[in-house]
Amino acid sequence: MTRARLHRTLLAGLVAAAVVFPLSAAASAPNTPSPAPASFPAHTAPRVRYAQNLANLGEAARMAQDAGRTGRAAKLRAMAEGTPGASQAPRFLTFDGRGKGRAVEVFGDLETADRVTVLVPGSDTTLDTYQRFRAGAVALQQRLQAEHARSAVVAWLGYDTPGTVSPTVLTAGRADEAASELEPFLTGLGELTPPGSRLSLLCHSYGSVVCARTETGPKVTDVVLFGSPGTGADTAGELPTGARIWAGRGSGDWIGGVPHVRVGGVGFGTDPVDPAFGAREFAAGGAGHSDYLKPGTTSLDQLARIVLAAAPEVSHG
Repeated sequence: MTRARLHRTLLAGLVAAAVVFPLSAAASAPNTPSPAPASFPAHTAPRVRYAQNLANLGEAARMAQDAGRTGRAAKLRAMAEGTPGASQAPRFLTFDGRGKGRAVEVFGDLETADRVTVLVPGSDTTLDTYQRFRAGAVALQQRLQAEHARSAVVAWLGYDTPGTVSPTVLTAGRADEAASELEPFLTGLGELTPPGSRLSLLCHSYGSVVCARTETGPKVTDVVLFGSPGTGADTAGELPTGARIWAGRGSGDWIGGVPHVRVGGVGFGTDPVDPAFGAREFAAGGAGHSDYLKPGTTSLDQLARIVLAAAPEVSHG
C-alpha cells in the first residue's frame, strides 16, 4: 500500500469515527434559556462592557437555574465568581449564554498593557468546559506578569467550536466562520490598547485552523500554532498575516499521530512543525494535547517568551 493511500485510509477511518460518535453528544447539547447578549456602541469603554456582561452572566445563571438546568447554572455561577484569590471581578468583553455559548474574558488591564495575548481555543470549548480554558489563560497571565507587569491576556471563545469527535473537526467550515468574527475583534482590540502595544495570537488545536484563516492586521506581531492538526495551508507564507509564524508540539501530544493530509476538503495538510511548512519551531517539552498552558511547563515558558519578544528555545525534534 502506498503512503498516500495509507493516509487516505487512516483519514477515512477518522471520518467514520467522527460520524458515528457525536450524535449522542449533539443531542445532549444544552437548550438553556438565556438573555440576549448585550450590544454596545462603538468605542464603549471596557469597564462599561465588563459591568453589563457580568450582569448578563448573572441573569443567565438565574434563568438556567429556574429552568432546571442546574449543571449549566453552576458553571455560569463559577464564571461569574472569577478566579479564586483574584483582586478584581471577572472582565468579560463579550458574553452570550445561548446554546454552547460564547465568552471573551480579559485578564489584566487592556488600557495600559503593551503586551496583549489573544488565546484561541480548539474543539469542545464551551461554557460547560470554560473553566479549563480560563485556567490556561490565568496561568499564562501570571507567567507574563511575573516578568512584565504591563501584560494582558484575552481568552477568546468567540465561535462555536466543533466537537473533538465530529465531522466538523475535520473540515474548515467552523474555522472560516470563526475567522470572520476574529478579524474584526482583533481590529477593535487594537483600538482599546495603547499605541505601540503588541498583540500576539496563540492558537491551540483547531484554533490554529481558525488563526490560519484570519487576516490579523499590523498590530499582531506573532501567531503561534500549538497542538495543531494542520492549517489547510502548505506553507506559513500562505497565511494572511505579516506576523511571525511559530509552531510547537509537545512530545506527549497525541495529535502528532494524526495524518497530515488533505483529501476532498477533509483534513488540514502540512504539519506546522514540519520544516517544509516554514514556521519558527519552539520547544514544547513533553506537553500533552491539553497541557501547553499548565504552570511550570516548558511549553508555557516558551509561549511567554514569544509574547515578550524574548528568544524562545528552539526545538530539535
